[in-house]
Amino acid sequence: MILCITHSQDYYNIDIFFEYLTSQEIPYFRLNSDRLNHFQKISIHEDSFELTDEYGNTIHSDQIKGIWHRKAWKINVPEELDDDYERIFLKEYRSLRYNLLTILEHLPWINPYENEKKIDGNKMLQLKIAQRNHLTTPKTIFSNDGEQVTSFFHQYCKGKAIAKLHGVTTKTMSGENLVATTIIEEGTLEHLSDIVYCPMIFQPYIDKEYELRIVYVDGEFFTGKINNNENSDWRIAREGYFWEAYELPGLIKVNLTSMMKEMGLYIGAIDIMKGMDGQYYFLEVNPQGEWGMLQKELGFPIAERIADNLIKRINFHE
Repeated sequence: MILCITHSQDYYNIDIFFEYLTSQEIPYFRLNSDRLNHFQKISIHEDSFELTDEYGNTIHSDQIKGIWHRKAWKINVPEELDDDYERIFLKEYRSLRYNLLTILEHLPWINPYENEKKIDGNKMLQLKIAQRNHLTTPKTIFSNDGEQVTSFFHQYCKGKAIAKLHGVTTKTMSGENLVATTIIEEGTLEHLSDIVYCPMIFQPYIDKEYELRIVYVDGEFFTGKINNNENSDWRIAREGYFWEAYELPGLIKVNLTSMMKEMGLYIGAIDIMKGMDGQYYFLEVNPQGEWGMLQKELGFPIAERIADNLIKRINFHE
């Protein structure tokens, strides 16, 4: 049985994944990370657990042969819970969730839990590993010091920079709930004193030809090109933008593969920008990034390849 860790609002990507598993006669269990709370019955022992979800479906850890860590969300808190107890509720249920997942760490994962957590939570480490694998990255500073950022701006940014929050991601590819990348110019620098309360990542603004969303699945690439050279972030584009299939240069594939292997990731959604200067700039990799739009609009079999990779590794493990 394959355990799929996702959330209660997930659809399309995961539906295709489950349909493919069904066609291969492989059983699966859906675990909604945001509902791993008082709605579930959970008992964990030293080397096993048993869980019954809110629909009455029960699974024992011995049944699980592999795990797809599709997407984790914040645990839902009961509406009737007093505010004073919310912190305790979340702390203990997060601990319970972590204990439950680590019991399975010896099994094949996409992606290995600890590897993913380390990479997803550290954009500066991502850039360091990308550079080590011969990928071009923008000059970057992550800071809460207005003076340091101003100095960085004058040294590297040629009058224009971008600023973005490290840990804020969108819930949908339409840009809903997205804190967009902000453009910083000379006249904006005087407002930087506020970053003492909210550190941000700063990079030079790059004049771009287009942007690429690359889905990497263990050495295989599914790349979409979006015709956005105006907005600082293609996810806020509403109309007039479309995806095209794109063939990455061979050397970029080699370097990305080397980077992902060093990170210990089997899958990731990689953002790259093609600059007007002809350079391919690596921006980031999101181990749980969105790719449904590429499967839907370009016909890429991404869900099927994820399943195939996990099935292959389960068979090898057994």
